[in-house]
Amino acid sequence: MLVAASSPLTKIIPGLMIWTIIFFVIVFFTLKKFAFGAIQRMIDERREQIRRSIEEADNARDEARKLLEEHRRLIGQARSDAENILAEARKTRESMEQRMREETETERQRRLEETRKEIAAETARALEQIRNEVADLTLEAASRVVGRALDADRDRELISEAIGSLDFSRLEESA
Repeated sequence: MLVAASSPLTKIIPGLMIWTIIFFVIVFFTLKKFAFGAIQRMIDERREQIRRSIEEADNARDEARKLLEEHRRLIGQARSDAENILAEARKTRESMEQRMREETETERQRRLEETRKEIAAETARALEQIRNEVADLTLEAASRVVGRALDADRDRELISEAIGSLDFSRLEESA
């Protein structure tokens, strides 16, 4: 303790103490009059700037939240629209497939009917040709049996009537 008491910094000197207090008060009032006001204004401005920044950040966050909600709503609407478009496309595809099936069936029925008509026409032509050939063969056979030439037109008429009365349905059934 003796070392600390002998140091000039720890000695109490009343004159130095009074001058230190006087300078402290002068410096304090000078700082209060000139510096503390400016420092306080700077602190207040900084505080206001920080408050505005926080307010702007809150506004930006609220705006971002609104935009995010709007974005989500638009995505949901886009998905809904896409699903509607897909459903409509499926319906269109199904109706087109059904229409194509119907058209194909109609075309098949038409061709089948045409083929039946062609077959019936060919059958009728073949039967007519067979009748004519039978009539010619009958005339020739009859003229050979009788031994003289028959009246071709009159005899052909009689043979055609006789052949016309014959039932050729057995030929049609076997064909």
